[in-house]
Amino acid sequence: MKKIFIALLVVATCSSCKKWLDIKPQTQISDDDLFKTEDGYKEAINGMYTMMSDGKLYGRELTTGTLEAVGQGLYADPLTDGNAYHQTQLYNYKDQTFISRKDTIWRNLYGVIANANNLLAHVDNNKLLFKGNNYNIIKGEALALRGFCHFDVLRLFANSYYAKADGQGVPYQLAFDRNAPKLYKISEVLNMVIKDLTDAKTLLAGIDPILDPSYKVGYGTIDTATETKDFELFHQYRRTHMNYYAVCGELARVYLYAGDNANALSNALEVINSKKFPWTKQTDMLNPDDAKRDWIGFKEIIFGMYAPNQSNALASLLTNGNNGLFQTISGGDALFEANTEAGGNDLRYKTWIQLQGGSAPYYRAMKYYRSTDNLYDQIIPCIRLGEMYYIAAEASWGTNTVNACNYYNTVRFERNIGDSLKTTDKTVFLQALTREARKELFCEGQMFYMYKRLNMPIIGATGTTIPLTNAIATWPWPDDELTYANR
Repeated sequence: MKKIFIALLVVATCSSCKKWLDIKPQTQISDDDLFKTEDGYKEAINGMYTMMSDGKLYGRELTTGTLEAVGQGLYADPLTDGNAYHQTQLYNYKDQTFISRKDTIWRNLYGVIANANNLLAHVDNNKLLFKGNNYNIIKGEALALRGFCHFDVLRLFANSYYAKADGQGVPYQLAFDRNAPKLYKISEVLNMVIKDLTDAKTLLAGIDPILDPSYKVGYGTIDTATETKDFELFHQYRRTHMNYYAVCGELARVYLYAGDNANALSNALEVINSKKFPWTKQTDMLNPDDAKRDWIGFKEIIFGMYAPNQSNALASLLTNGNNGLFQTISGGDALFEANTEAGGNDLRYKTWIQLQGGSAPYYRAMKYYRSTDNLYDQIIPCIRLGEMYYIAAEASWGTNTVNACNYYNTVRFERNIGDSLKTTDKTVFLQALTREARKELFCEGQMFYMYKRLNMPIIGATGTTIPLTNAIATWPWPDDELTYANR
């Protein structure tokens, strides 16, 4: 089990936090250095986001890389495959590159969890260190990150709740020590995730700066955004932290995964009804000045990774022709239904992929396009507004099919698709919802989870249908975990 408990080096990410902390024996972070001041707690929480935004986790592999390969949102050409994703796209889980990546994902997610536990082990004994509401904010974020990371470990390395609710889950790490944590059933892990997130929500309720009516998201320099204006740096840009609405969004995901539609709907609607995250205007998505176009739906992001250091790596992955990840012409047209009137008018089709000509034309993924004049910093979405509408739609289906279709249609309307879905057939509804989610969550690593949760066939990157099997849906555990923990 030793690899789970390596506490990764915490790097300060705010301007007031410049130092590296010493690594003590057994690679544990020095409590004396880290937790004697409020700034130390801020360094610790910022360090967790730094780990998560790294390319080995949400900076690439859990969004645009491995997860997009297994979710079939992007295509890896077998003849070029400069980033070694083709075997992953074929679900060859014995491929050494895949093994290395998924083992690192496991190890680093538990590394974030270990650091959250280290903070949580100290924070209650040091309440007097904190100014204002910072105790609630810091503890709430640490609990939320612990739940967030455990949930993704569960979604990758265990059966789905749909398939086997009482089956083997994953270890849930609640303490910062070197003892192997207990292995829980899937349903038990979900309950523990929900507890961490619910406790976080309680701590953040009423005090998170994002809840203030004066807190407005936006591009900063050209509109009335205030999210970068707080006098305290730690309170700025809350959407790159597990803010109150991010916790609601994650709870909506977890409750939906657990089949609790009422609570999934309640949490999704709390985000939607806040009106805090406006839909991207057509004029912004289609701005003829590429440098000033909103390529990502910036204002709609509820929680994302601040990742300026990933810009070059993302460009190499997504703009490197057939050596990177891309969409074939047939695959891109099928994904966005480009050959229909509705699909051809879709703002996502017009913005998120771009035709590249030549002897072998293809679609380039543009969602993470960067230039020195972009209106927003590099951010990688982890929870966005469109997904909240899809959760609300699915969670409403059993009680109100009209509302379910309305939530679904709202996203299409905002993306410039006028025709509406009206159906009372659940199969038709879920197929339509999945097609739309492929467009809305393109390049964000969420579709693999959706197929697995619904036990639905995967729509391949080239338009083929791939039957979902447990061998595809559940990743093998790292050999080291099996060896050292005697699992």
